[in-house]
Amino acid sequence: MNYIVILGLVAAALTTFSSLPQVVKIIKIKETKDISLGMYVLVVAGIILWLVYGLLIGDLPLITANVVSLIFTATILGFKIKYK
Repeated sequence: MNYIVILGLVAAALTTFSSLPQVVKIIKIKETKDISLGMYVLVVAGIILWLVYGLLIGDLPLITANVVSLIFTATILGFKIKYK
């Protein structure tokens, strides 16, 4: 594995798991008033498009990273709608 692949994997891991602390916090406090609904709608839509792109080109790392990201961000969006 060369340094470019490692760089890509680290970047994918960081961005993929960046929403996890927010998910945990929302589950703990059951409050989303300080989270932007519009932002999470756009983020979820963007991740869906990245996932479709990954599926179309058959890129497993791109697909995997976006499936995990979609789970986290869609969870946040769901809680934002539920706790509104």
